Amino acid sequence: MNHLEKLVRQFYAWRGYIVRGNVRVGALTHGGWAGELDIVAYHPHSGHLIHLEPSIDAHTWEERERRFRRKFEAGRRYVHAEVFPWLDPATPLEQVAILVSATRRELGGGRVMAIDEFMETVRETVIRRGPMCRSAIPEEYDLLRTLQLALCGYRRVLL
Repeated sequence: MNHLEKLVRQFYAWRGYIVRGNVRVGALTHGGWAGELDIVAYHPHSGHLIHLEPSIDAHTWEERERRFRRKFEAGRRYVHAEVFPWLDPATPLEQVAILVSATRRELGGGRVMAIDEFMETVRETVIRRGPMCRSAIPEEYDLLRTLQLALCGYRRVLL
C-alpha cells in the first residue's frame, strides 16, 4: 500500500465508511485470484458504495484504459458477491480512478479524479474540523491528523 492508498483509506474510514483494502477477489481453480481491488468503501447510513483505484503511474492512456477496465470489471463482478456480500445486489457502485492528471474524465468504465482534486476535498474537510486542541482527528488516522496539524495548527488555524 502506498501513501496515496493509505490516505484514501483513512479519509473514507474517518468519514464513517466501512473500508476494505487490497482485496483479492475471484479465487481461481488453479490458484491465484482474478484480481485485486485497491479500496472498496461502504457508508452504512447513506448507502454509498464506492470502489477507488488510486495510482501515481506514468502509463499511457491506452495502458491505463486496459488496466482500469480490468479492475473496474472485477469490481462490478465481485464487490457485491465477495467484498460486501450482505449488501443488496442492487446497491449502486461508484467507481473512481484517482490519477496524477485527469485530462480524461472517464476510464475503463469509471470516473477519473485528479489527485489534486481529491486532496482539495481532503483539505477542505480537515480545515472544517478546525484546530487540533478543539477537535483532534483520531490518532489512528495518522496522515489526516498530520494534515490537521499542518493546516489548522494545534490552537489556531495557520492559513
